[in-house]
Parts: sequence; structure tokens; C-alpha cells
Amino acid sequence: MAELQTHGAHAVPMNLLEAVNRALTRAMAEDDSVVLLGEDIGTNGGVFRATEGLKQQFGCRRVMDTPLAENLIAGLAVGMASQGLKPVAEIQFMGFIYAALEQILSHAARLRNRTRGRLSCPLVIRAPYGGGIHAPEHHSESTEALFAHIPGLRVVMPSSPARAHGLLLAAIQCPDPVIFLEPKRLYRLKRLPVVADGDPLPLDTCFTLRTGDDLTLISWGAAIHETLGAADQLAAEGINAEVIDVACLNPLDRDTLVASVSRTGRAVIVHEAPGHGGMGAEIAATLANQALLHLRSPVERVTGYDCPMPYFQLEQHYLPDEERIVAAAKRTLAY
Repeated sequence: MAELQTHGAHAVPMNLLEAVNRALTRAMAEDDSVVLLGEDIGTNGGVFRATEGLKQQFGCRRVMDTPLAENLIAGLAVGMASQGLKPVAEIQFMGFIYAALEQILSHAARLRNRTRGRLSCPLVIRAPYGGGIHAPEHHSESTEALFAHIPGLRVVMPSSPARAHGLLLAAIQCPDPVIFLEPKRLYRLKRLPVVADGDPLPLDTCFTLRTGDDLTLISWGAAIHETLGAADQLAAEGINAEVIDVACLNPLDRDTLVASVSRTGRAVIVHEAPGHGGMGAEIAATLANQALLHLRSPVERVTGYDCPMPYFQLEQHYLPDEERIVAAAKRTLAY
């Protein structure tokens, strides 16, 4: 478990997008083997401008614009990683990543095992994910469970500028492939302090954002925003909720989750992805297996619906909101 990072003397306010850019800049400045590739990431700085200015600073040999071909991007990244580079590949939207699944699932995830440790695959694949920005079809997916199911892949989903910065630094240093999913509706939501010269944050661990004794709220990525808002509403009614940011979905820090729920006796899991087969189900199964005798009520899940993300007029009806989370919390407290 990691506690919420305190703000150091060198903390500067950044939004999540700026924090990603700062982490990439620092990683490239400190390690010549770090290279970037993706569609429009060089001259244009990426569709959200996450790589703005990096081509000018590091040159076209290290910041490479690619054709509109996700399978090519992932394949190049695997080849680069196997030969000593540390590629950071950008997929413009998570909904475009499916063309790259063959390279990610069959090659990147298996390379260390396939070569019995002779080769590793230190690559990062960045992709903006989720709804909330009125995007068209294929631009608003949240299918993190698809990747978390695959052995050999780390799946990281930051929820704040500080965690985006620290976790991206750690992902780039990781010797194995990392799927780094960025919540695009949080990109420019607010500026918060980030320790730009601080240490990378640990992978494979949860972050406790708020302590409480009455129940545990578990979430990750963009949904942390609504989860913290729900915790504020509950606190106004005298209900103290512990809030845990899972942050890394594979490997999953089960110990922190079990310890928290064993103490509070109640859990609500919140995620934007559809409920069926989602990571919330895996966490609920973990709690049933390892914390059953401490549970005072059934584990609740507040999720997206089991349908494609609707167009923007119905988008807010699909996404979990504070009211749904508060209602689920109160159901657990009714036992």
C-alpha cells in the first residue's frame, strides 16, 4: 500500500496532461534509450498534445510520427524493446487499440516467457480511455479488464496529475510491458501539485487517498473523481469512507484491499467499464475469498452498463456518478 504523496518543496501545479508530458520529458532526458512513437505525436504533439514540444527538444529520431496503423505501432515497439530500446508508443484512443492486440497479447506479453528470460520487453503503450468528453464512437471505451486478464502485462490507470507523473516514470523503467491508460476526461480538469523531480511511484500497489472506518470505496482512473466526491457527501452525513485508488490492475495489490475491507466490513467498487466481467468482479471475488468473515454486508458494485458507450447526449447517464455511489454506500450500511 502507498499513502497519498505529500507535496514537496519542488511541487508545481500541473494538470494530468501536463504531468504526462513532464514525465516523458524527464524520462527522455535521463535515458537516451527512451523513444516515442505514434500517430501525430511529433509535429502536432499528439491529439491531446501530450507530446507537445518533445520532437523539437529530442529530434525526429526519438519522437517518431507513424502511419495510421496501430498494429504497426505495437509491432515496432515490441521489436525496439527486444533490442535494448525503451519505446513509449501512443495509441490515439483506447477504442483504436484492438488492431494491435496480436502484437500486445501474443508477443509483448509473452516475450520474457517465450525466451526463458533471455529477452525482456520494456515498452509502454499509452492510450487515452473512457468517456466524458463528448467523443464519437470508438473514442470512449474503458476495456481495461481485457488487458488485466493477460499474464505478462501490467495495466496502470492513474487518477491524478501526481500519480500520472510518478507511475509513468515507473512504467518506463519497468522491464516488462505496461499498458498505461490515461483518463482523458481528467486531462485538463484541474491543476494539482506535482513533485516534478521526485521519485517514481511504486507499481503494483494501491494508494489510500482517504482513511475511514465505516466502509471502503474502491476505484481507479477517472472514476476516482466521482468516488472522492461521494466520500465528501457521505462525510457531510457523518459517514467516514476510506477511499482506495487501485492504480495498478495487474498485478493487483490484494493485500491492501483485503486489509481495508477487513477493517471496515463494507465495500463499494466503482468503475466506468461495464460491470459484466469487469475488474470489480475480480476484486469482489478476492474479498469474498479472503475477507468473507469480516464482511458485514454484500459487496456493492457501481459500474458502467453492459452496453456500448452511448453517444454524447446519453454519456452522463452511462458513467457512474456521485449519487449512484452514495446510494450503494448507504445500502451497505443498512445491514
